[in-house]
Order: sequence, then structure tokens, then C-alpha cells
Amino acid sequence: MPATVAGSPASYGPNLRALAAYLLVFQHIPIERSAQLITDLTGANVSTGWVSGVLGQAAEAVADSLKLIRALLTLGHVPHADETTTRIGGGRRWLHVACTERLTLLGLGPRSREGANGLGVLPEFRGVVVHDSLALYDGYPDARHQLCGEHLIRELTAAAEDHPDERRPLQVRWALAELNKQAKKATDQGLADIAPERALVCLESFHHEAAVGLSLHPRAPGRKQSPTRNLLERLRHRSADVLRFADLPGLVPSTNNTGERVLRPVKT
Repeated sequence: MPATVAGSPASYGPNLRALAAYLLVFQHIPIERSAQLITDLTGANVSTGWVSGVLGQAAEAVADSLKLIRALLTLGHVPHADETTTRIGGGRRWLHVACTERLTLLGLGPRSREGANGLGVLPEFRGVVVHDSLALYDGYPDARHQLCGEHLIRELTAAAEDHPDERRPLQVRWALAELNKQAKKATDQGLADIAPERALVCLESFHHEAAVGLSLHPRAPGRKQSPTRNLLERLRHRSADVLRFADLPGLVPSTNNTGERVLRPVKT
């Protein structure tokens, strides 16, 4: 009997355990369906209890690797952060992620700074973190920020639809899209900066149109403002965090797509 197989009536080797962990953790297939899939493909009549038990074994096996991933993300330059809901045991839970193209750390927690802190990355992080505009990420003053341009583009498109008589949202959207195009062009050409003449045109359009938009949408009494006003204030007050990708082309991405791709299988 191989040393890797325990002496019990239903013992399976490391390859089958690895397959079970892969189906559960990477492909997000439920336990019962994973057991059925393993039986159908391999002929091993595994139980749901056995499949569930593999998770604990896998967690022990990767504990040191998780510590290394956490340290590398904390010491890195540009991680992505995101969050989404998932259902566990019939209840709704929040899943947080900190990741790069090569490193991923996931953790359950509340939809709050405490939940994001549970990953053990952002509290000590000192680089540029890419994220959406969720307020919890504002609580990391030692980090620099890049707000997801894809989210901003969608919000600007919605503002244009809400106010079809205004061209300001479309002009700001054009400026962001053009800056992103120029940043990619500079990166492809091995340049450290966007061509100054193109950057000037885009930046002037961005700031001017945002300022005019604010004048057309004055603040309403009280704290609650319209989505368009909130968006325009964010573009003005956090312009450095919106446009950081243009200052550092090739180093800071303009979108949080990497973080969203990691979470998408959970939603699917």
C-alpha cells in the first residue's frame, strides 16, 4: 500500500484529493456535484463527506504558501482589491480579494474595513492599490489609490443617459478613454510617459468638463446628492486617484479588471 494512502476501507491517493480540492476551490463546484463528477470521471465512488474533508487537508497543505502570498502582496507595488457577495450554508457572506496577475488571496468577512483587513494586506500596504470607489478603501491613508476607470466609464455613461441634453459626461468619458489609449500606446513603445501634447488635450478636457458639470449640478440641501453630483465631486476631489494610471503608464492599470476576474467564478 502506498505511503500516501491511509489504511481505511475508503482511501484515495493524492491525485484524487488534488482533483477534489481543484473542483471545490478553483472551479467553485458544490460538494455534492464535485463528488458526482469525480465518480463519473474516475469510477471512484467518493462520498460528500470525503470531498468536504479534503478542504481541511488542503488548507493545512497551503498554510505556508498563504503566508508567503500575503507577504508578497503587502510588499508589492500595485495589487487589486475587490469584494462580492456569496452564499455559504444558506446565508449571505462577503468575499474579499487582494491580488495581482500572479498572486491571489481570498477571505470571508463583513463588507467593511474590518472585513478587508482580515486579508492582512492593506493595513500595512504602502504602494498603489487599484479598487472601485467603495468608501471602505478610503481608510488606508498610507497607500496611494487608483479608482477603477471601468466603473467610472459606466457611471459617466449612466449620467449621459440621465441628462441627454448635456455633453459633459461624454466629454469626460472621452478624456478617460483617450488617456487610457495613450497610456497603452506609451507602454507598447517602451516610453515612461504619455506624449505631452496628447496628455494636455485630454487633461484639459477632463478638468474643464468636470468643473462645468459641477456648475450645472449644484449641491442639494442635506447630505444626499444625486448620482451625477456625487460622480462629478469624486472626479474633482480625487482626480489624482482617477488619473494615476496616466502618470505611471505601464505600472498602474486603469481598471480593476484583474480583481473582478478573480471573483467572477464565485458569482457564476
